[in-house]
Amino acid sequence: MTSCGGIFDWEHANARLDELEHLTQDPELWNDSDKAQALLRERTRLAAAIGSVHALQDELAEHLEFAELAEAEGEEDLVGQCVEALEALSLRTGKLRIASLLSGEADGNDCYIEVHAGAGGTESQDWANMLVRMYRRWAQRRDYRVEELGETPGEEAGIKSATLKFVGDGAYGWAKTESGVHRLVRISPFDSQMRRHTSFASVSVSPVVDDSIEITIDDSELRVDTYRASGAGGQHVNKTDSAVRLTHLPTGIVVQCQNDRSQHRNRAEAMTVLKSRLYDRELRLREEEAQALHAEKSDIGWGHQIRSYVLQPYRMVKDLRTGHETSNTDAVLDGDLDGFIQAALAQRVGQDAARE
Repeated sequence: MTSCGGIFDWEHANARLDELEHLTQDPELWNDSDKAQALLRERTRLAAAIGSVHALQDELAEHLEFAELAEAEGEEDLVGQCVEALEALSLRTGKLRIASLLSGEADGNDCYIEVHAGAGGTESQDWANMLVRMYRRWAQRRDYRVEELGETPGEEAGIKSATLKFVGDGAYGWAKTESGVHRLVRISPFDSQMRRHTSFASVSVSPVVDDSIEITIDDSELRVDTYRASGAGGQHVNKTDSAVRLTHLPTGIVVQCQNDRSQHRNRAEAMTVLKSRLYDRELRLREEEAQALHAEKSDIGWGHQIRSYVLQPYRMVKDLRTGHETSNTDAVLDGDLDGFIQAALAQRVGQDAARE
């Protein structure tokens, strides 16, 4: 069977759905309710995707048949209606194609987004704060719940760093291509001489890992620092050393959490974030190894500049990986990121297909 536009791997999808049907019928599965719920969600999503493709195929065949009859009868008005219907069908197919790009092993998970200001003091710290606002607005557009796990305010304005948790179906799959360095060019509001400044901030996206993913961290590999939480937060802020910072010595990964008054709960949350970062690191290492094996490693690797936001002397946001761009900078900074994300996901799938 052929899918609409080749957007669906029928053999893999049907085989996986059959496997899920078998697994979810096993009564012993419910001894682990979290695993059972995860499998049921996957089965529901996959069955819905297969059903959507079937519906598109049926609708396409119906419109084409009706258009041929209308053309044979010379009914130009009806032909025009068929063309409009086919154009609408094409838009729906495009949306389904983008959804089908989320096929990674952790793409359905919640995610953490960490933003860190680069060198440059107040300029970069203000830019980091703008990025946090942008991702919050993007999350609202997708109906994701946002939890703030920690924020270090800037010295004069903005933030030095922030960690957010996005809760919602497919959060990691949609956000993962945002990892990298983001560059801003603008007339500085902090410069009395109104000069143009370039600022940098880094974004790191990692999946929330569940119990089915086993990650072991030896205590000897950790440095644990406690400190007083900073910023607004009520009467207990700055009175107790409740904030926790974990440093994973083998990799140099640093995470922190200060959203709770309890040091114990902050440490537990920080450990969860650390496991997420280590898992994400492993996923990226696998991808880099696959790219290297096929001599297709990009000049813009993980952790390097991915997007430029220019507000002066002209207005343009451009992704340096895909070439996708727009002059509507206000919309992008207000969370309209789907065009950039879809282009990056499509490029990644295209690279994977080329390697195969």
